Amino acid sequence: MNFTSGLVLQLHRDMYQFTNEQGGRWKNVDNQITETHPDGTKIVRFRPVPPYKTPDAMEQLNSILNSQWESPEFEKLLLIPACVLDFLCIHPFRDGNGRIARLISLLLLYKAGFEVGRYISLEKIIESTKESYYDTLYKSSQGWHEGTHDIRPWWEYFLGIVLNAYREFENRVGIFTTAKGAKAGLVLDTIDKFHGEFTVSDIKQLCPDVGLDYIRKILRELKIAGKLECFGRGPAAKWIKI
Repeated sequence: MNFTSGLVLQLHRDMYQFTNEQGGRWKNVDNQITETHPDGTKIVRFRPVPPYKTPDAMEQLNSILNSQWESPEFEKLLLIPACVLDFLCIHPFRDGNGRIARLISLLLLYKAGFEVGRYISLEKIIESTKESYYDTLYKSSQGWHEGTHDIRPWWEYFLGIVLNAYREFENRVGIFTTAKGAKAGLVLDTIDKFHGEFTVSDIKQLCPDVGLDYIRKILRELKIAGKLECFGRGPAAKWIKI
């Protein structure tokens, strides 16, 4: 799926199809990016590309990205945020530019082979760092129209978001990739997290894909090894780490 103006318009149209707003059209009015102060006053933080220049600006963005995508001179993890920054500075829609920018980010990351966004919400990470998002976007957009802007703050922020997503992904699934074996590792790591007494049912609840007989086998082995102690018999038996 190539990055084209038609694709961007389609994404915007699909996003707005269940609302009262009409999506899939470039803006027809200026949409300045403003900041509202606590006293209610507003200041203009950035003036995007005017409406009459928007279609050409998007075509130029698409052409540059697609021509540089396969070039070994450009690192895709730097090319992608550069494209997203340009998109946000063009601000081609009246509304929904931020969400479309994040969809574009996901699309290009998938295309480059970085698929962490399938499992970890980049949107959520950005939402939790919204202050940094707007701050770095402001810093890197200054001088954009003249081509004198400094993209480094935006690069650092964007790459930090991707890195945080991979770290969260690793924390969630690392338990399954231990050298102990998938199921054994899952049970052993679950037991390790218990504080105080626990039952076979407690382990089963946290390891639904592991059979009861296999769980009991591991418990017996740990008991023989002197790492667990059992009190009682049957399903109600209590286990505790020694």
